[in-house]
Amino acid sequence: MEQSLDTPAVTRSAGPSESAPLAAVAAGVGRGGPVRAKVAEWLFRSATAKLPLLVRYPDGRTEGAGHHRSRATPVMVLHDPRSFFRRLGASRLIGFGESYQAGEWDSPELAELLTVFAAELPRLVPAPLQTLRRAFDQRRPRSEANSPRGARRNIERHYDLSDELFALFLDETMTYSAALFQHDALGLPVGGFDVLAEAQCRKLDRLLDRCGVGDRTRLLEIGSGWGSLALRAASRGARVTTITLSSNQQDTVRRRAAAAGLGDLVDVRLMDYRDARGQYDAVVSVEMIEAVGREHWPAYFSALRRLTAPGGRIGLQAITMPHQRMLAAAGSQTWITKHIFPGGIIPSRAAIRSESQTAGLHQLHEFAFGSDYAHTLRLWRDRFAERRESVAALGFDETFRRTWELYLAYSEAGFAAGYLDVHQMVFGID
Repeated sequence: MEQSLDTPAVTRSAGPSESAPLAAVAAGVGRGGPVRAKVAEWLFRSATAKLPLLVRYPDGRTEGAGHHRSRATPVMVLHDPRSFFRRLGASRLIGFGESYQAGEWDSPELAELLTVFAAELPRLVPAPLQTLRRAFDQRRPRSEANSPRGARRNIERHYDLSDELFALFLDETMTYSAALFQHDALGLPVGGFDVLAEAQCRKLDRLLDRCGVGDRTRLLEIGSGWGSLALRAASRGARVTTITLSSNQQDTVRRRAAAAGLGDLVDVRLMDYRDARGQYDAVVSVEMIEAVGREHWPAYFSALRRLTAPGGRIGLQAITMPHQRMLAAAGSQTWITKHIFPGGIIPSRAAIRSESQTAGLHQLHEFAFGSDYAHTLRLWRDRFAERRESVAALGFDETFRRTWELYLAYSEAGFAAGYLDVHQMVFGID
């Protein structure tokens, strides 16, 4: 019997224990000298003394401004302060994350703790140290540049880990991007995991509607994922060409389209966007620009322009960050790019606006829903935590599980703090 999404085939580009090996994480402890560790400790304790949180040390003492709050305060539990401060001194935020991976600190309110750091810490770091940041940051490896070969390798490192792994925490649509929920009277997203699939379809329909996708529309999707948008569009009668760099995802989308009786309407191609040809009534790309790489944005937007027929529409869903923070992060290795998304960089709205105008596009519509992404990530993170034993049964070790717990909480915190946002944007052709 053909496997359903509940029992997908397992495919891996590398064994799970190699994806975030404990030996490599542990090796980071030795790189931080005692002077750097002392400076890092002083900066950390000075900053956290003013933050609405608590830091608990092995000897039982606690520090932080959370003592003065009446409501619940996130707690950071330091199991090994010496190693934590050595990592922090050696590689700053990368060290902060790797210390969690290694089990040197924990928090029962991980996302809430990281939200405090994301929202408050930048204003507490002395300006001279912020200015010097880029001089001390690790540079991204040249091997992770998004050339045609490098882009495929970077995509495989994340998306080809295992279909079963992603199926453990995604909903049945297998949509790995921000959902769009119903909202309460205060404008906050509501609903649990039981409405996640509905919220994902609402997001897809909104973008397809804005791009005029319907019966017999010629649609190109750049970045297939596991096929939810392609299937949704084909169910409207659109003729969909969807391209991906993941052979695993290509197989999955083909299987899903055939199972849904939509195989004749969905053409899944293993192809780089730079090699795509033809013209389409609509071109859509959901949370794929983050993997393009800043130096390749001109080629990406030029491809969007070239592939769109006169009178057509281009629909993007993009994670964004403030422009100055994007510039500060450009070219630097971060914990996310080192352990989760090699080669990735999140654009700013200003960068998207500039690149799209240069390519001859004009913006017709924009819609932001960052709070919905924070809610989406919380549901994914809760589901991932509930299924820790199933993750282990797939062969993924404790370091990998802690890595992904931090990744999901770290991302949730970025949206909750307003450091990150997500936008649907629709463009026409000049």
